[in-house]
Amino acid sequence: MKVLVVLPTYNEIGNIEKMLRTLRAVTPTSDILVVDDGSPDGTADVADKVAEDLGGISVLRRSGKGGLGSAYRAGFAWGLERDYDALVEIDCDFSHDPAALPGLIDAAQDFGLVIGSRYVPGGAIPSWSTSRLLLSRGGNWYASFMLKLGVSDSTAGYRVYRSEALTAMNYETVTTDGYGFQIEMTYRARRAGVKIAERPITFIDRTEGESKMSSNIVTEALWMVTKWGLRRFVGLGPKR
Repeated sequence: MKVLVVLPTYNEIGNIEKMLRTLRAVTPTSDILVVDDGSPDGTADVADKVAEDLGGISVLRRSGKGGLGSAYRAGFAWGLERDYDALVEIDCDFSHDPAALPGLIDAAQDFGLVIGSRYVPGGAIPSWSTSRLLLSRGGNWYASFMLKLGVSDSTAGYRVYRSEALTAMNYETVTTDGYGFQIEMTYRARRAGVKIAERPITFIDRTEGESKMSSNIVTEALWMVTKWGLRRFVGLGPKR
């Protein structure tokens, strides 16, 4: 299976080289696409240098900070144009352990979407407070209830998509970002009849750089879930 790891970056100079070398070590046959949103700290330049050393790494430079969902859509389009069979979502900050990636890729042999889940048996978030954990789990429960997702971790950003699943989902018309992007992608996968699997992962908070999450992204996600849920109750679902 021809695999492309899509790695969005913005000001990840403290993580990018280590992440690229780690990905190459754990999945040496996969290619990597760095989608950089004009990082002023030189992240893309470091990625280019590592690419020259390791090979199999491309850097897609974008002019400005377009957001996570936009970066993934650009990366997916790049990969589908080059006939990759599976496309990976992973954060550059090591909150997603690259060592788990081979198992997720292996599961994608049989599923259109494989989610690295924090909330199935074996999954864990050792560094989170009880209040933060309850907030996250509550948000996931709400999304699953409103949209009948049938998954435990619809906001998870560690994923593998088969190319045919992305095509069936009309991913290019998704406009949400952050948590909302991951939920909408899960919802579209479910509505398109894509086979979904969850595999346990351990999620670790970043130690280098700054988090890109904001209250606006969370608010957007809650509003979109409510709107899609109401549309589902009257038989419409999300617009595509």
